[in-house]
Amino acid sequence: MAEGVKVEIVSPEVLVLSAQVRSVVVPGAEGYLTVVGAHAPLMSVLKPGFITVTDTAGDKASYFVGGGFVDISDAGVTILAEEARPAAEFGRSEIEARVASAQQALSGAVEAEDKAAAQNDLDVWKNLLLESSAIH
Repeated sequence: MAEGVKVEIVSPEVLVLSAQVRSVVVPGAEGYLTVVGAHAPLMSVLKPGFITVTDTAGDKASYFVGGGFVDISDAGVTILAEEARPAAEFGRSEIEARVASAQQALSGAVEAEDKAAAQNDLDVWKNLLLESSAIH
């Protein structure tokens, strides 16, 4: 295998990235995962967050993903995202709107299960708001 790892970020609309890179950091459901070169096979759910890709020259690029799955194998890293785009196209105002929407959903939730899910969404978007400050 060539140096680094092959990464593909795919959304329902488009292939966002296909490249040979030095490393890729993805927002797994249980925390961020870093893949550098050969990695044990792994499949994980992705939470909304930012993927950081370091190319073979050492330059970094960030991409927003709105959840999905990551498949890590000998062939590389494949990210099947519900939504994906360069981080520069995903502004703070959009995250703030999603925080407001999640707060509204939490306020309207009646059942304990619905409240828990709405609180989780709210927490994810609030954390992403903090992360976006470091990205932009």
